[in-house]
Amino acid sequence: MLSIALISLGTVCVLAGLIGVILPFLPGSTLILAGLVLIAWAEQFAYVGLGALGVLVALTLLTFVVDYVASLLGAGRMGASRAGLLGAAIGTFAGVFFFPVGLLLGPFVGAVVGELLARSDALRAGKVGVGAVVGVLLGAVGNLLIAAGMIGIFLALRFAG
Repeated sequence: MLSIALISLGTVCVLAGLIGVILPFLPGSTLILAGLVLIAWAEQFAYVGLGALGVLVALTLLTFVVDYVASLLGAGRMGASRAGLLGAAIGTFAGVFFFPVGLLLGPFVGAVVGELLARSDALRAGKVGVGAVVGVLLGAVGNLLIAAGMIGIFLALRFAG
């Protein structure tokens, strides 16, 4: 009975995590990891062992790096100054609290304000802001791919034997 409950809860966590990878008000990759651990535990780690779970933890940590770095790389690609990069980072962080509009508006506004403070060039600041938004969107795609990889690794191990 406990294993059915763990598998059910694990499945709900994985599904919620997939939503959270796209909509960041949920900790997507963390929920996916928790769900996969619950399912592995329900099966007494017979198919997915601690080594594989370590790989899944590493992939989960990688999604945090992708989230943080994505808007900075996008802004940097457009020639952002240090102030523009700092603004993009602050805007990305602050934007999470103003879901859903803040997810795109936060990095844009942060990068634009930072760039305007550094260079007073509105055209360049706008380009840097767009670069930050593109970076965030590419980061979301990257995180979705990592999440799919996590689930794929789990399923391959689970059903390989």
